[in-house]
Amino acid sequence: MGSPAPSPGVRLAELAATLSLAADLGLGQPAEHAIRSTHVARRIGQQIGQTPQQRATTFWVNLLAWIGCTADSYELARTFGDDIAFRAESYQVDLAGRAKSEFLLRWARDGARSALDHTSGEPAIERALVAHCEVTGLLASRFGLGADVGEALGFAFARWDGNGIPAGAAGRDIPLPARLLHLADVMVAHHRLGGVPMATSVARQRRGTQFDPDLVDAFCPLAADIFDELEQLQDWDQVIASEPELDRSVDEAELDRILEVLADFADLKSPYFLGHSRGVADLASRAAVSSGNTSRDVKLVWRAGLVHDIGRAGVPNTIWDKPTPLTASEAERIRLHDYYTERMLRRPAVLAEIGAVASSGHERLDGSGYHRAAASAVQPLARLLGAADAYHAMGEARPHRPGLSPAEAARQLRDEARSGKLDPVAVDAVLVAAGHSPRRRPTSAAGLTPRETEVLVLVARGASNRRVAELLDISPKTAGSHIEHIYAKIGVSTRAGAALFAVQHGLVSPTTELTI
Repeated sequence: MGSPAPSPGVRLAELAATLSLAADLGLGQPAEHAIRSTHVARRIGQQIGQTPQQRATTFWVNLLAWIGCTADSYELARTFGDDIAFRAESYQVDLAGRAKSEFLLRWARDGARSALDHTSGEPAIERALVAHCEVTGLLASRFGLGADVGEALGFAFARWDGNGIPAGAAGRDIPLPARLLHLADVMVAHHRLGGVPMATSVARQRRGTQFDPDLVDAFCPLAADIFDELEQLQDWDQVIASEPELDRSVDEAELDRILEVLADFADLKSPYFLGHSRGVADLASRAAVSSGNTSRDVKLVWRAGLVHDIGRAGVPNTIWDKPTPLTASEAERIRLHDYYTERMLRRPAVLAEIGAVASSGHERLDGSGYHRAAASAVQPLARLLGAADAYHAMGEARPHRPGLSPAEAARQLRDEARSGKLDPVAVDAVLVAAGHSPRRRPTSAAGLTPRETEVLVLVARGASNRRVAELLDISPKTAGSHIEHIYAKIGVSTRAGAALFAVQHGLVSPTTELTI
């Protein structure tokens, strides 16, 4: 990949916070649940005398503890049904002993209930938790954080009384950042439901079982002040700014590495999705190169391809892995996953630019896509991403169908272009990038790229430089540069000459819409 201009001011902590928003969806919690938990844990840490470095470790552990939630979704859904609702309700239960057994049996699906009657659900849930911890550690290690963070993340499901995962881990053998996580995470969930009284009541009920007694004793007298402070926080910038240890910016290569973490997080949601985001990113970027895009736009569409499906975490696997037709409400939940993607990527600025493309990859030119049903206003890079995503998905098996052959996928993709759903130019670029023979174009003798052909048609129909820029979502300067190159290639110097060339080569017809 070519390197675009640097992305100034992007901090590693902001990228971790973005990933935590996706994990919040998978937990069935409101946005910024993990960020709020981070603040609570940090304040308790201050109260008990943690050093700034120790508080930074606690920050990373709280933000990243649940990024393995997609890893166990497939197995949880097969045994317990809606994986997101299952996790959300688990916050209400002290998951040990009889209460845990009753909770698991109540959630067990019919096909799994008889087996769970004999095991209390322990093997199924333990396998899921082990998978969660393992994947969390693997993903978090790619953030380049210290060994103390990785160690603590392995104890995300430990309990003070030793009845958690890893088996036998108890008391002060559990790293302090993990013990702070256990308390802060549950306190934020219960405060949302019942305020400070409910949060402190649950803390005292689970004192010495799930939670470190000393941390409970430090938290309860401060609970009202801590949650008052939370209400004053405007955004995560204030949490990050409060810890100098977190003020670490990333370079371009690090940003790419973290975006690949987000891609893998999204695709772990189901075995059917493995490798999808990376594959789409690669295909879209190669299509962007063949379309004559700048190196910056090639990088942008590659990054957008990596993260275009991170909103999948907000849709349960009972929908993603359903082998039969979806109901209207289920289809609507799938349409929402692009909205989730857009909202998670709304900041910082470099992510917002990526998110604008990423969240438009399922839009269609005839308005039949989602989540905005944006119709013909879909920007060019999103058109490339949409075509790449559609082609790549067609070749992948899904619960309700086998994957298509490359030839059949190409045929269906061209059908969607002919029907007005996908941009024909983007479809051709994607198919060439995928290894299919390019279709002969009348302008090939002049050496025009697909983008230059678009510009030529607009100019031929009377569009000014500014109007071309508006329609193609590029700058007027870029539009002017395109026009200069086109005129040089086709040997003309006026709009009228360009129009004549377009007519002679069959690029416009009497039904082409005027663009003046």
